[in-house]
Amino acid sequence: MSLIKSLKNDIKAIYEHDPAAVNILEVLLAYPGFHARQFHRLAHKLHCWHLPFFPRFISHINRFLTGIEIHPGARIGEGLFIDHGMGVVIGETSEIGDNVTMYQGVTLGGTSHLKVKRHPTIGNNVVIGVGAKLIGNVTIGEGTKIGAGSVVITSVPPHATVVGVPGQVVAIRDPDTDTVEHLPDPLRERIDKLEQRVAELEKHLRIAKGGNR
Repeated sequence: MSLIKSLKNDIKAIYEHDPAAVNILEVLLAYPGFHARQFHRLAHKLHCWHLPFFPRFISHINRFLTGIEIHPGARIGEGLFIDHGMGVVIGETSEIGDNVTMYQGVTLGGTSHLKVKRHPTIGNNVVIGVGAKLIGNVTIGEGTKIGAGSVVITSVPPHATVVGVPGQVVAIRDPDTDTVEHLPDPLRERIDKLEQRVAELEKHLRIAKGGNR
């Protein structure tokens, strides 16, 4: 795909996902996520040419200017939208599909010191909420939504909604019918049972105190 067409896709993604975008001049000059993506394009191209030093230096400048750190080795598809991107970190072996949205503080991190695939693979049309951490060689299916603050350490099926620490799939959307199936939440069920047990114990304690008077 040509550079011009890729730039148009980046700008289109901003207009589609950010209602605050007013005009193209503002997008070109005042969107750090857009700038970070362009710096990465250059750094990644030099990285693919196996040039030493310069890809990482460009990545370093990118981080200094935008607050967004993207390793030159990361593979990124079309239409990436990084909104309020301060603190976003994308590791070396990360792979990101098309039309992905990330918010501030997102980390695509690794878990190994070996030179292997150690960062997440993100499918198309994924939304990753504020402060979410995706760690290790996990795969996030297309159309998935990762809730703010979630920590994802296992792979996620397509069209899922993930929340919590560690991340749990709480719903799956059927893209054909646009219906959502809400899954049982084991943690919520345990908490409910504990609250019920506490209420029963408090009731028995009140009865016992009443009988001792």
